[in-house]
Amino acid sequence: MISFVGAGPGNVDLITVKGRRLLEEADVVIYAGSLVSKEHLNFCKEGCKLHNSASMTLEEVIEVMKAGEDENLKVVRLHTGDPSIYGAIKEQMDLLDQEEISYEVVPGVSSFTAACSSIKKEFTLPDVSQTVILTRIEGRTPVPEKEDLEKLAAHKASMAIFLSVQDIGRVVEKLARGYQRDDVPVAVVYKATWEDEKIIIGTLCDIEEKVKKEGVNKMAQILVGDFIDGDYSRSKLYDPTFTHEYRRASK
Repeated sequence: MISFVGAGPGNVDLITVKGRRLLEEADVVIYAGSLVSKEHLNFCKEGCKLHNSASMTLEEVIEVMKAGEDENLKVVRLHTGDPSIYGAIKEQMDLLDQEEISYEVVPGVSSFTAACSSIKKEFTLPDVSQTVILTRIEGRTPVPEKEDLEKLAAHKASMAIFLSVQDIGRVVEKLARGYQRDDVPVAVVYKATWEDEKIIIGTLCDIEEKVKKEGVNKMAQILVGDFIDGDYSRSKLYDPTFTHEYRRASK
């Protein structure tokens, strides 16, 4: 069995209980070495074969998986965050399907939720936004024209922008045109939940200067929206004047 496991955003304890158990039982681990904390490997049993996928091609990764399957070994493919978001697992699963090799996917804590936790905010506030947009700016991987950052920002929803801090200037330009204002709150969280985490707070007006001053150009989430700093309405869930299935409104 092949297990795709989300390692979480950085802190070694933010892997799921199931993910940790699979890692402890694994005979072979293929890990995303440039992004996954090496501390996770401390939980691997003695004799576990470790492969750093940072220097491997897709075909080489699949060959290791096939070899493990042929020997009836437990193989863990350890991805950063949650493997379903920018995890490039679809192409791996397609090749495993062709080989008729079974696999499972174990979710993990994504860096976008970890970053929001680090700044102690909530993405979905009443009368502010009930939508979270996960996206990135185009780079070597193109973005569909209809998903251009400016067009997405026009919705004025809460946003979490991946893989884009290296181009913070262009990100700010597109967001400002989309939001049609430059005082929108922004938080850039470098290596959320890692020991060397860094949080930079600002607005579209000054965040570029702040980010460049701190020298942050990779491994950062860009969170955007009035959920970071703004007025909001109280939730109906705990409102004493609101009746729901488990509680009647007080008079």
